[in-house]
Amino acid sequence: MELPNSTQKNNPLSQPTRDIFILSGQSNMAGRGGVDKHKKWDGVVPPECSPDPSKIHRLNANLQWEPAAEPLHYDIDYKKTCGVGPGMSFANEVKERLGIIGLVPCAVGGTAIKEWRRGKPLYENMVKRAAAAVQSGSGEIKAMLWYQGESDALTQHDADSYKENMETLIHNVRADLNLPSLPVIQVAIGLVKGEFVEKIREIQKGIDLPNVVCVEAMGLKLKEDNLHLTTEAQAQLGSMLADAYFAHFGP
Repeated sequence: MELPNSTQKNNPLSQPTRDIFILSGQSNMAGRGGVDKHKKWDGVVPPECSPDPSKIHRLNANLQWEPAAEPLHYDIDYKKTCGVGPGMSFANEVKERLGIIGLVPCAVGGTAIKEWRRGKPLYENMVKRAAAAVQSGSGEIKAMLWYQGESDALTQHDADSYKENMETLIHNVRADLNLPSLPVIQVAIGLVKGEFVEKIREIQKGIDLPNVVCVEAMGLKLKEDNLHLTTEAQAQLGSMLADAYFAHFGP
């Protein structure tokens, strides 16, 4: 329904001034903080991840902007139980210097990088969502935050092809969004399960493309499954991602 002009003026969701960030990858980006072994989320949201309806928005599964709140990926990674991820703490930090933040959740748990190839549903949905986020002048895409790789640390073949696949992904996203210099902040996975974790980590830290930087997840606390970050670690990671953005790309 079309809002009256007076209502639009006072509605932050109608203001075309968002700095937009794509959140993509697999489960640690989608968020499993606070999700127990029975796949139940405890609902605990630390202060760093608190909502701010006037400043932090998310693009929902229907391509509509709405106030952002944990769990950010509930309608994107809908086959799994989502909890706290790094997106909200990131947004709460960068909003102080940028203004209104638009988050575009795209991450899906358990996905290997080969599932993010151009033409595959995950990739095409990410590009579709990112393009929808900037329609009608609603904002500008500032960076893609990428946290993925655990699923590729399980076999030699996947680990050996990771570098080429990751670099191709970056080139394709930039080309398809017509953003040749799009900043990409990727997370080097922590010491999780997988025989080839170190190989994946070396590749992630060694990507040598313009405007691609890496944040280190090693040392962040994992849950008992030795795979997913705790709620506190996710909040910490969001802050680290914000620091990396400002250090390399921000005003």
